[in-house]
Amino acid sequence: MRGMDLDDLTPKKPKSQELGQDLSKHSVAELQALIETLKAEIGRVEQALEAKQSSLNAAEAAFKR
Repeated sequence: MRGMDLDDLTPKKPKSQELGQDLSKHSVAELQALIETLKAEIGRVEQALEAKQSSLNAAEAAFKR
C-alpha cells in the first residue's frame, strides 16, 4: 500500500488551455483571452528557440576550427 504524499493533498490546477480542446463551450471573451495567452506562449517558445539556436551555432563554430 502506498503512503500518503503531500502532493496528494494539494489540489490540482486545471489547465487553462490544452491543444485540441473543444472550443465550442468557450465564450467570445474566453476565446480572445486564449488567443492572447497562446500568442504570449509562442513568443516565449520563439525566444527559447533563438537561445538554443545561438548556443548550437556557437558550438558548431567552435568545433569547426
